[in-house]
Amino acid sequence: MRVMITGVAGLLGSHFSRYLCDKGYDVIGIDNLSGGYNDYIDARVEFYELDLSDAKALNKIFHEKQIDCVYHFAAYAAVGLSPFIRRFNYTNNIIASVNLINASINYGIKKFVFTSSMDVYGKNQVPFTEEMVPSPEDPYGIAKYAIEQDLKAAHDQFGLKYTIARPHNVAGIYQNIWDKYRNVIGIWIRKTLNHEPITIYGDGTQVRSFSDIKFYMQPFESLMHDFDGETFNIGADNYCSINELADIFQKAVGVWSRAGRKYLEARNEVHTAYCDHSKAKRMLGFSDNTNLENLVKDMFTWATEQPVREVKMMPYEIEKNMYSYWKK
Repeated sequence: MRVMITGVAGLLGSHFSRYLCDKGYDVIGIDNLSGGYNDYIDARVEFYELDLSDAKALNKIFHEKQIDCVYHFAAYAAVGLSPFIRRFNYTNNIIASVNLINASINYGIKKFVFTSSMDVYGKNQVPFTEEMVPSPEDPYGIAKYAIEQDLKAAHDQFGLKYTIARPHNVAGIYQNIWDKYRNVIGIWIRKTLNHEPITIYGDGTQVRSFSDIKFYMQPFESLMHDFDGETFNIGADNYCSINELADIFQKAVGVWSRAGRKYLEARNEVHTAYCDHSKAKRMLGFSDNTNLENLVKDMFTWATEQPVREVKMMPYEIEKNMYSYWKK
């Protein structure tokens, strides 16, 4: 099968493309390299540097390559930043996705797999289950839920087969540790390598579950062949506070943690968010055995071998109520 992966230079895309290439799939990769890097992309991937907002260029690839299946991983997942970059958020996450859905319908692909987000649940009761009615709290979650709804409409009217995965707080090598706004473990690694204290928003009692990317591969492949119209939470069962995560992180990096930690003003965010994964375990055979300390060690070792990259500021569309640590 010929599989298209968007966001192929990102965390999910770089790992899953390697997994599929190892299994003999023909992989077409798309990325605009705004959040990933060219050297993260496996040499076996037929890569196109392209922004999904360019519908004409995207349609050309569909026309020439006869795509069987699309895995849509591309997104800018800065949850806390999304209220301040609303236009960018909706262009990057909705308009780009619609262009991909249009092409998938017009060129008759067999399956569309979309990675949504736990962020769609908002402040629902934890653990979040797939049966809950989403109630997103921020523009990023709103964008993800909008695409979920659009895929259902595309199926009902045009017969587009799709499956939705809602991964959350995934980490591993090939993660962008140079992003100022997202990927908490990555941010901490960058700060630690620069001999700076790791930073925590608010009091650190916020609760999340963090998972190792390596446990996602087989379940994601199975979505290609079955489970049409289904939605799956995929991630770690174990959850912890950000303070507890910081304890694990500092233990894992050892003497590198001498700069300690620094508490910053709180963000407007859901305090407690983690999912139930019973459905993925039952139907996909999903099993997560994340060891956070080992995960941090692996990422940290990998990071020490990476080139120094620029940490970029995003152009803000709204600066009212901007957090002090993100001000220019």
